[in-house]
Amino acid sequence: MTVTDEYLAHNAQYASTFKGPLPLPPSKHIAIVACMDARLDVYRVLGINEGDAHVIRNAGGVVTDDVIRSLAISQRLLGTQEILLIHHTDCGMLTFADDDFKRAIQDEIGVKPPWAPEAFPDVAEDVRQSLRRIENSPFVTKHVSLRGFVFDVATGKLAEVML
Repeated sequence: MTVTDEYLAHNAQYASTFKGPLPLPPSKHIAIVACMDARLDVYRVLGINEGDAHVIRNAGGVVTDDVIRSLAISQRLLGTQEILLIHHTDCGMLTFADDDFKRAIQDEIGVKPPWAPEAFPDVAEDVRQSLRRIENSPFVTKHVSLRGFVFDVATGKLAEVML
């Protein structure tokens, strides 16, 4: 049995008591951008229920062009008014350099990735950079609150990062 098969069995249990459908817009009117790290359970960390928030995840929780696209849709079409960013301690994005990673892929498959991995040496500084990318975006302007945090994987606590 694969992990996917295990998850499908869990889905059958979940679906048997599912109370849907929920409204399309998130009920708390918030979009959360977070790292994809499996140690960061955004729903449990923040006490989020289904239907409360848009949760956008990627490697590092970095605000990229695609995150801006998702945030613009979240705000302009689905009414979110707050944005919360979460990076975390002991992040894998601290462990490599973009050029080395891209070169290793090119050496392996013969094609250099067209995208930037966006590794970073300082978690808090990358939160600040991500906050600035949102502040400077002409597409993501309809929020009343924009805040960034670092989740400590050892303690479970969030620490706010100020610009």
